[in-house]
Amino acid sequence: MKNLVVLSGAGMSVESGLSTFRDAGGLWENYPVQDVATHEGWERNPTLVTNFYNMLRKKLVAAKPNKGHELVASLEEKYNVTVVTQNVDNLHEMAGSTKVVHLHGELMKVCSSWNVDDPRYQVTLKEGNLEVEPGTKAGDGSLLRPFIVFFGEAVPNMEPAAKAAMDADIFVIIGTSLNVYPAAGLVQYVKPGTPIYIIDPNPVSISSYLNATHIQKGASDGMEELLKQLA
Repeated sequence: MKNLVVLSGAGMSVESGLSTFRDAGGLWENYPVQDVATHEGWERNPTLVTNFYNMLRKKLVAAKPNKGHELVASLEEKYNVTVVTQNVDNLHEMAGSTKVVHLHGELMKVCSSWNVDDPRYQVTLKEGNLEVEPGTKAGDGSLLRPFIVFFGEAVPNMEPAAKAAMDADIFVIIGTSLNVYPAAGLVQYVKPGTPIYIIDPNPVSISSYLNATHIQKGASDGMEELLKQLA
């Protein structure tokens, strides 16, 4: 069975009603990045950061996987699929994808602010219990913080993501501008000669990627087109 790797970005979840951070009308227009998505912002005002992610969780549980997510999950019928996502939502899992690597953390989890990656202090929040009261402590006595990779922090899952990219027989990029590093660098790990498909409604510069096919559509229509091309 061939290895197929999907790298998904914010454009993957737009059709589910989750706004991207960078586009016009995106979340960053209302909340400066440095206030809600940096370690300095957390240190400065953990209450603001906690409440921001409480708000995002409410938006997430109101969202449902779109057809694009479902079609990505359906690839597992024919391929050994690894989804590497820049998104902090859990829509890939909800759609049925069984192997998902989250590069930037998971919105439905909270963790120790001293030991972010220590699984002993990670808690998965459930629908109906989405809000973290500011000041709540983790098991090690530190403040509970969102299990999110803040800007400037290391990306622990880059290693498994790079390994998946190196082993890929087909590499699919959906809804990411390839401007966010280190995720954008994953394509550099793909073996020469491996077919690359880029699904994005916007123009994409693919001149540097040999064997790249640009499907200029949104996630759902683009995935339908991809399935035709792979058949």
